[in-house]
Amino acid sequence: MASNRRLPGVLRQFAEERDWQQFHTPKNLAMALAGEVGELLAELQWLTPEQAAAVMDEPEAGARVRAEIGDVMIYLTRLADVLGIDLEEAARAKLAEVAVRYPVEQAKGSAAKR
Repeated sequence: MASNRRLPGVLRQFAEERDWQQFHTPKNLAMALAGEVGELLAELQWLTPEQAAAVMDEPEAGARVRAEIGDVMIYLTRLADVLGIDLEEAARAKLAEVAVRYPVEQAKGSAAKR
């Protein structure tokens, strides 16, 4: 399986082989991503917090959640690639920003938004 660093190239090639890059505009990819996130949410929507935490213990439900997370990853990765964004770099930069906004000594154990 491709590492997260190689996945953009694998997905780019997949789209090019099918001549799909013409459809992979930022708007279309963002809309597709939102749709897939909705499908993931639908799998968890009516579960209790305990059921949601254990969803992967249920073979059928776990397979559906895994598939939806795969779809989310594919569209997020394609969107980032089309926009020229390195996902890992973007996530690390965001984490550094959040660490400043939520220092451990002030945020530990609190879900309060700043």
